[in-house]
Amino acid sequence: MAIKTVPWSIEDHIKTPERQLGYLEAALEDGDPALIAAALGDIAKARGISAVAEETGLSRMGLYKALSSSGDPRLSTLLEVLKALQLELRIVPKTAA
Repeated sequence: MAIKTVPWSIEDHIKTPERQLGYLEAALEDGDPALIAAALGDIAKARGISAVAEETGLSRMGLYKALSSSGDPRLSTLLEVLKALQLELRIVPKTAA
């Protein structure tokens, strides 16, 4: 008997701002730059990559490339994407574990 599979996409599971924030926080905790960029890309796709592209002034393809797991976006790109997603970057002291 064949195993039945169903399509799965992270964008379907991060529709709310709260879930998006939790997803991005988990990526930041991991500390892998590729994972952080990919998480931002997933959030941008969940919110509408065209709208994010328009607000940042970047092309859709440029965003897909920069915010992929193989992308290495410039700080200016990250800041523009965060602004478009109504998020901000803050620096806080690291707590001892």
